[in-house]
Amino acid sequence: IFGHPEVYVLILPGFAFASEIIPVFSRKVIFGYPIMVAATVSIGFISLSVWAHHMFVVGMAPAANTFFAISTMLVAVPTGIKIFNWIATMWGGKIRFATPMLFCTAFLFQFLCAGLTGIMLACAPFDWQLSDSYFVVAHFHYVLVGSPLFTIFAAIYYWFPKATGRMLDETLGRWHFWLLVVGFNLTFLPQHFAGLAGMPRRIYTYDPGRGFELWNQLSSAGVLFQAAAIGCFLVNVMRALLRGPRAG
Repeated sequence: IFGHPEVYVLILPGFAFASEIIPVFSRKVIFGYPIMVAATVSIGFISLSVWAHHMFVVGMAPAANTFFAISTMLVAVPTGIKIFNWIATMWGGKIRFATPMLFCTAFLFQFLCAGLTGIMLACAPFDWQLSDSYFVVAHFHYVLVGSPLFTIFAAIYYWFPKATGRMLDETLGRWHFWLLVVGFNLTFLPQHFAGLAGMPRRIYTYDPGRGFELWNQLSSAGVLFQAAAIGCFLVNVMRALLRGPRAG
């Protein structure tokens, strides 16, 4: 847990939410349940040995850099197994794209993007060039916001009727979903390109003409979409609690 606590705190519960919701809205039993469990345990175990994969530039020995690069890449194996399990569960199923399922589908896409950039940063020479840049910021947000946040919203829409006895509005839920998808990706996808252009993190202002302006403007615009999405969610919850239709 000291190695990579965010994996336990955020990502693994998100995996559990997706594994509960995707089979329900696919009308199928989850594909390869024993392998899915083994992959989850493997992710937790391997994650204990990747804690220095953002520290390739601090002066560790080559052997240490090699160890953490390999262990970080190994995480992709059980993670890929889980993604294929979820897709295989959906394959051939009678899928109903209710709001919880929409959020889980977006989670699959964004978690794949997070994993791909994670493999890129696991390559020590590549990480040397982009360490402490906005490429790392973008990757980290896709891992710890784009993935768990969407599964948390999926879980809320899925279990809210059981917890409160009231139904959330499906139309507002879809507005929430699409605004958040557009806003999240519009905010953090451009930050990959800003990082590749050399934009460092933790610095609040930059000289003009360095190629950062467009990417920062797109990121700022994306925040407005995200704020509107959260507004739809809050309105939906308040309406449901006050006068939402009763759950069956």
